[in-house]
Amino acid sequence: MSAVKIIAIGDNVCDKYLSRGKMYPGGQCVNTCAYAAANGVPSAYLGKFGSDEVAAYNQKILHELGIDISHCRHFEGENGFAMVTLKGNDRVFLGSNKGGVAKEHSFDFTQEDLEYIKGFNLIYTNLNSYIEEDLPFLHTAGVPIAYDFSTRWTDAYLEKVCPYITVAILSCAHLSAEDRAREMQKAADHGVSIVLGTIGEDGSYVLYNGKTYYASAVHADDAIDTMGAGDSYFAAFLCSLLKSSKSGALLEGTEEENAAHLQQAMQIGAAFAAKMCAKEGAFGYGTPIVGRTEL
Repeated sequence: MSAVKIIAIGDNVCDKYLSRGKMYPGGQCVNTCAYAAANGVPSAYLGKFGSDEVAAYNQKILHELGIDISHCRHFEGENGFAMVTLKGNDRVFLGSNKGGVAKEHSFDFTQEDLEYIKGFNLIYTNLNSYIEEDLPFLHTAGVPIAYDFSTRWTDAYLEKVCPYITVAILSCAHLSAEDRAREMQKAADHGVSIVLGTIGEDGSYVLYNGKTYYASAVHADDAIDTMGAGDSYFAAFLCSLLKSSKSGALLEGTEEENAAHLQQAMQIGAAFAAKMCAKEGAFGYGTPIVGRTEL
């Protein structure tokens, strides 16, 4: 197996837990980098930092985790943050500043950025990253793109994003089985090779090459915080696929081999997500809240 590595391009925030008085590094891209490292896959983060203490804290933790942030953008102003509380073990979002500086400034990707990105096996990004208009350019790198749609997609959004991506994850716990299957098929019809549909405690499905595979969830006995459950599943799933490949491609075997790799990746994702639910925040590293706690 060749060495593989992932680049996450997009969001970073601190999750401010008002119920604890602590904040934790987060944002789906930052979470993905941390989870990739925990799964033995080096990663880099390319995003937009503000100039406040929240931005400084996230950079500090990413440095500690050994994640390359050398190509990040830096702007004067407030970093992204979200406000959260807990109801039991479930995290509840109370609101956010919509990414702070990230929503005000474009990435303005350059050819130099593109050459850097070509050195990775996979790009991860998501619908919170203000990146939709950049997908055609990123697609020219020839690196597969994995995209998290969370629960918030429309037919028009799928039509806009899907032609440029290889892997999609749709959070489908709120849908009936029939609706989930229909929405996953829509993504596949727009050209997505691997479509994940997660249904929380009821497990997950993958649609690949016209066939659907299922894996049950892993129960977390010591769950204290569900923040990052979906991100950790997706990151571990992607890392497993990359590590099972000889060339660092996502799937390259026979139909039977690919089916086995997908099912193994789903099981690894489920087990890792359960493990992460035992940590505070998305992946730990709490510190006292700084900055504002109202919107």
